[in-house]
Amino acid sequence: MLADLASELADRAGEHRIEPSLTRIVRLCDLLGDPQRSFPVIQVTGTNGKTSTSRMIESLLRAFGLRTGLFTSPHLVDPRERIALDGRPVSPSRLLDTWQDIAPYVAVVDAESLSAGGIRLSTFEVYVALAFATFADAPIDVGVIEVGMGGTWDATNVADAQVSVVMPIGLDHAEYLGDTPARIAAEKAGIIKAGSIAVLARQDLDVAQVLLERCAQVDATPAREGVEFELTHRAPAVGGQVLSIRGLAGTEIDDVFLPLFGEHQGHNAAAALAATEAFLGGGSGALDPVAIRAGFSTVSSPGRLEVAAQHPTVILDAAHNPHGAHALARALTEGFLFDRIIAVVGVLADKDARGILQALESVVDEVIVTSVSSPRALPSAELAQLAAEIFGAARVSVVELPELAVDAARERALDAPGTAVLITGSVVLVGQAKTRLEVTAA
Repeated sequence: MLADLASELADRAGEHRIEPSLTRIVRLCDLLGDPQRSFPVIQVTGTNGKTSTSRMIESLLRAFGLRTGLFTSPHLVDPRERIALDGRPVSPSRLLDTWQDIAPYVAVVDAESLSAGGIRLSTFEVYVALAFATFADAPIDVGVIEVGMGGTWDATNVADAQVSVVMPIGLDHAEYLGDTPARIAAEKAGIIKAGSIAVLARQDLDVAQVLLERCAQVDATPAREGVEFELTHRAPAVGGQVLSIRGLAGTEIDDVFLPLFGEHQGHNAAAALAATEAFLGGGSGALDPVAIRAGFSTVSSPGRLEVAAQHPTVILDAAHNPHGAHALARALTEGFLFDRIIAVVGVLADKDARGILQALESVVDEVIVTSVSSPRALPSAELAQLAAEIFGAARVSVVELPELAVDAARERALDAPGTAVLITGSVVLVGQAKTRLEVTAA
């Protein structure tokens, strides 16, 4: 049963942990016959925008007739979200069959690691192996692989990407990756491999320098936003936005409808187009604009400014650091017309909760603080104290259980026409809210 597999994986070391070693995942892939080498790879890292950009790249590649595999993390509701074939989550039967195939080898690596004084394969490592094995068996024409955390020591980095994409880098996971953006960039730059094309989103100068130095070290070709490619124009539209993008070949593609909100998604789209061009032709020739428009028009990115319900409007956004929260605030101002916004906020203890709340203060009228259902959750009392300092006590309330917090926000919004509900601060919270909305709609 799928629930049994999810439980088995949840019992392993958590995905938020990182250590400077690929020993276990390399050993497992070796036993499996190195499935990650059976298809070409586009790999995506960065602090924010990884998932949406990966989804855009995958959709574009399908529009050009390729069979795709997409690996993203974490999932919101269903573990199958992480592993998609041709734009659809892997079927339960295929996932379970793949698990049955790899489980004996997982057990071998677990035993070897434990006997050497190490730990079992982590949850994330097993998901990575499941994805690679699924894609190799399908088979696929190309895998779009989102990095979990970091780059050099991320389990996905056992693959050698032909195209490496580095989205904007800021402070997040500092305890694992480094306490400055430049140090974090050095870790993330590890996905840029010899002879590859590195698509680099717009970065702060110190970060850009680190990434370009890595390109020089491994003889990778950099493609920089603002130089080799660029978002040249964008305008809000019903259900999303319309873009103009100058691609690697120098050709500008106009009238590109993207059904996602926010300036940051426009920049993500520019990087996605550059990555697709780099993969399909090394950027040497312009791609068919009709296929490009078709690919972008069908993109979805659950939990990223997702309008998940109406009457009242409920928006889900997995912003879990200040950089993401600022992008969320700008997008809410630009793309929506609400009289008031009630935000349900839950944050993990290792995140910059103060920075997240400060970023949202100018667009949110009322905050309902809750406790994310995770052992890593910041206690609601501590989060409420921070929120009261930033919003004022009169604008803050506490509902401990996430499901009840969602219900309370919706009830208050219904009593005040023109009010929307925003649920943000944690991927875990957004997943729980999504489940609650589905249950109450049934």
